[in-house]
Amino acid sequence: MIKVVLFDIDNTLLDFDAYVKETLKSGFEHFNIGTYEDWMFDKFTTINISLWKELEKGNLTFQDIKHIRFTKVFEGLGINFDGPTFENYFRENIWNSAILIKGSIEALTYLKDKGYILATASNGPYEQQIHRQTISGLIDFFKYQFISEEVGHSKPSIEFFNVIQQRISKDMCVKPDEILIVGDSLTSDMKLGINSGMKTCFYNPKNITIPGDFNIDFQIKDLSELLTIL
Repeated sequence: MIKVVLFDIDNTLLDFDAYVKETLKSGFEHFNIGTYEDWMFDKFTTINISLWKELEKGNLTFQDIKHIRFTKVFEGLGINFDGPTFENYFRENIWNSAILIKGSIEALTYLKDKGYILATASNGPYEQQIHRQTISGLIDFFKYQFISEEVGHSKPSIEFFNVIQQRISKDMCVKPDEILIVGDSLTSDMKLGINSGMKTCFYNPKNITIPGDFNIDFQIKDLSELLTIL
């Protein structure tokens, strides 16, 4: 029986993609770089995902990503502009980004009313993720915050899970298979769940093909589907 539900934040509860598109467009105008076009978001996404995968493997740190992300993005776009300058603009704007994924508040309300213990499980800067949850109205739903900068480890490392279990066990007895992790990343969220023995729920609105070696318990395209699972 599930007792605890862990939620990834970006592109699971908060719409990171929508934020990126808004900030690329406004940033191009702010710095007079040129006209933003939709294909540029795809280039950013490809590069950003590759960098975060290296972080998940332990090959990069948050500081590394901050220093190189937009340098690589502008190289990929063929634009001559200073990457760290745009990164600072990007990070200043994300601080106040609180675009909710459709159905997030309703799903969290339902689960909390049903008596589930809710927590976040996010790779990201601690203060930023807390602030974004606060201004979006998410913060009060969660009893625990497991955010990699503060945890000291990143998903999908087993060390990240060990911190989760250690902290929750101070308040209640919970086995790994009594915890469900909900997230949009196969290599971060689902791999963490599989490796640690948690139940897994892949939030998959983009209909990504799941490789055969990922033994996922549930797959949903809309957060409202959680109401039928739990």
